[in-house]
Amino acid sequence: MSENTYVSPLSQRYAGRDMQKLFSEGHRALLWRQLWVILAQTEHDLGLPVTQEQVDELKAHADHVDLERCKEYEKVLRHDVMAHIHAYAGECPAAAPIIHLGATSCYVGDNSDMMIYRDGIRLLQGRIVRVLRNLEAFARKYKDLPTLAYTHFQPAQPTTVGKRATLWMQDLLYDLEELDFVLSHLRPLGCKGTTGTQASFLELFHGDEDKVLELDRRIVAAMGFERGAAVSGQTYSRKQDARILNALAQIAASAQKFATDLRLLQHEKEIEEPFESTQVGSSAMPYKRNPMRSERMTAQARYLIGNAHNALTTAAEQWLERSLDDSANRRLSMAEGFLCADGLLMLYENVTSNLTVNPQVISRHLKAEMPFMASENLMMRAVEKGGDRQKLHEIIRKASMEAGRRVKQEGAECDLLDRLAQDPEFPMNEQEIHQHLDPTLYTGMAARQTEVFLDDIVQEFIESHADLPDPEESILL
Repeated sequence: MSENTYVSPLSQRYAGRDMQKLFSEGHRALLWRQLWVILAQTEHDLGLPVTQEQVDELKAHADHVDLERCKEYEKVLRHDVMAHIHAYAGECPAAAPIIHLGATSCYVGDNSDMMIYRDGIRLLQGRIVRVLRNLEAFARKYKDLPTLAYTHFQPAQPTTVGKRATLWMQDLLYDLEELDFVLSHLRPLGCKGTTGTQASFLELFHGDEDKVLELDRRIVAAMGFERGAAVSGQTYSRKQDARILNALAQIAASAQKFATDLRLLQHEKEIEEPFESTQVGSSAMPYKRNPMRSERMTAQARYLIGNAHNALTTAAEQWLERSLDDSANRRLSMAEGFLCADGLLMLYENVTSNLTVNPQVISRHLKAEMPFMASENLMMRAVEKGGDRQKLHEIIRKASMEAGRRVKQEGAECDLLDRLAQDPEFPMNEQEIHQHLDPTLYTGMAARQTEVFLDDIVQEFIESHADLPDPEESILL
């Protein structure tokens, strides 16, 4: 391809080769031929005037498509499916009269799309499982390491590094469940004819309705699906596309949540994404270590979330039994949606494969906030020693406000505990107070929750998806 020709970054830089192959022109053309073979074979088996010799001739030429020849036909015919039919007929003169018999263009178009989407979803599921494995190892390693937890990005009660990772994992499990649902509810078009009435097939079978229904059932089964669309116009309902892109957008939301969290943590220098020994962080500032992978994840996720709107508006705009304003949009939004999700999950896997945790920084941040976080526990212990809860609350409140003011305005160390120890009305001495500063006393069930989640839930998901394909790596990470 010429260096002066635009190439989508999704194919040039981000998406994996397996996903690109699924949406390639060559793969789609081979699926069309496979579908024409299925149609001819099924029509022969059900007694239509299609000979086995004609079917065999189609099979003999089903594994290769001369795309340049097809493009030549399309320039003349201005119709992509008819161009491929003419090219196929030129290679199969005996079978030429029965290629596409009774079908409309959507027979190959919609059915091949559904086969591609099915295989694409399985590729994405495989990538999610790989990310889960990375995060599982990370969560187990750091399940006991206390860290400062945040609400509103303000210091809150401590959690553990491993427990925080389970939140990222849980979102991915929801995505895996959603993809399972979508996968099990994909309904290909089957063979429904021009407006979905199967009138052409009813004519071919001389009014035998049972054979028309059986033709549809057998074709759907030969494609590898349990059920096809029960009813349709010329196309399957574009609501199915909306369901698919919505599931991909949910993956994007999960990935962006993780990437945003990591960007915040890298700012705090607590956890950092991988950074190679020769990697350049900035062309102007040699010391910079920018979270470029996480930023790219955020950027791609934003695109994928917005892309879901395409399928909804396309589904809403379909006139009666069909209009063609879906075609160009679907060529862009569906393929780019899958490629973007693929690239996003590869980034997610790459980042989680080698996260850097800085325990000393985490400990320093915890130490700075622990006096404030321990205040409630200190108040309860002081009450046990005979203090008045309301008076103690006011003592701690005033001391906290003054200690906080000095930290913020004077840059001083937090002296809250010293203030309490020196207050004659606070019934605890310095040694008693400092016994309550161990961060592990404040992480609650975090470590146990992590163990139970990993052992009882994550493992079950991973094992139940053990048969997924193992996608190739991306071109550029």
